[in-house]
Amino acid sequence: MNLTVRRIGRLLTMTREPLVDAAVVVRQGRVVWVGAERDLPAGAAGEEYDAGGACVVPGFVDAHTHLVFAGVRREEFVARLGGESYDGGGIAVTVDATRAASHEELVDLAAARAASALSHGTTTMEVKTGYGPTPEHELRLLDVIASLSRRTPLRLEPTYLGAHVMPPGRERGDYVREVVATMPRAVEHGARWADVFCDQGAFTVEEARRILTAAREAGLGLRLHAEEIAHTGAARLAAQLGCASADHLEHVTPEEAAALAAAGTVAVLLPTVTLSLRSDAWGHAALLREAGVELALGTDCNPGTSWCESMPYAIQLGCLAMGLSVEEAFRAATLGAARSLRRDDVGRIAVGAWGDLAILDAEHEADVVAHLGGRAVLRTVVGGFLH
Repeated sequence: MNLTVRRIGRLLTMTREPLVDAAVVVRQGRVVWVGAERDLPAGAAGEEYDAGGACVVPGFVDAHTHLVFAGVRREEFVARLGGESYDGGGIAVTVDATRAASHEELVDLAAARAASALSHGTTTMEVKTGYGPTPEHELRLLDVIASLSRRTPLRLEPTYLGAHVMPPGRERGDYVREVVATMPRAVEHGARWADVFCDQGAFTVEEARRILTAAREAGLGLRLHAEEIAHTGAARLAAQLGCASADHLEHVTPEEAAALAAAGTVAVLLPTVTLSLRSDAWGHAALLREAGVELALGTDCNPGTSWCESMPYAIQLGCLAMGLSVEEAFRAATLGAARSLRRDDVGRIAVGAWGDLAILDAEHEADVVAHLGGRAVLRTVVGGFLH
């Protein structure tokens, strides 16, 4: 937990202008000193890592994932390549496969994905449930996330997504009441957040309002899948409820973007989904930015619409497809994503924050965006431990 990273060619702290020829000192897992290496305090050494002139950034914060699942959806993917549209129905395939897998199998599968994310520089990750056929099964997935947290160095933020897909044969009102009733138990099973897939073919705005209101009363923070498949008014609901994040937002309007900005709701952009769905819905990033909404990035790691654990790839698409600047994309992948999780101890390199770093295989962060298909991260540091 005690580490000094020296010979940093370029250091992005996200709290001030980039530093050159810098060093970072981590003690007991937390950053205790940041500055020019020539000013490194005496006796700071401990374990040392020579960055060799590399660019160093805060460990990436993945603001939206569905990491716990079993099975694959290759038939759906191939069908989309053949021209079929996405309507969310493929989620049921993953629900069936996840239900059939044991607790241990689900932990093993998720741990492998977490290890991949770690190798790509991710140090903090939001992880949703959502692939259980009933709220009771969703609580089981929260237990899987709890077990996963003991298997991975990643800092996990568990989210209860009991309202992901309406199970076949269930009456809508009964199912919503069941989700609402399990909110206190979700807290007992380790959830910190609640989310709803509010979209065409999923849950309505009024159903989402009821579920998220109950979640807030139970002490959970609020997140919302909004305006992905069609415009429904979900983004306005996110602003009205003061959700920490509204995610996707491909069909957000200028008025809703202004409401999100006023509410302090962070917009989580998920460019790998847009690519996978071949929807060409890239313009919402500029609309949100112009409205003054804080931006975050996530991978939306899931088996159907974004099989990806790489935040550097999300950054590349954020720049090359969504039109973010390099500075905006790296901020969205670190500080912006941390703000979507209401955390100030990750997503930045500053005294008191966790010693979480991504040591890039580049001299400048722009090179990561330009080098398509290349190795982006040399080493990842979590709480002062090198990985």
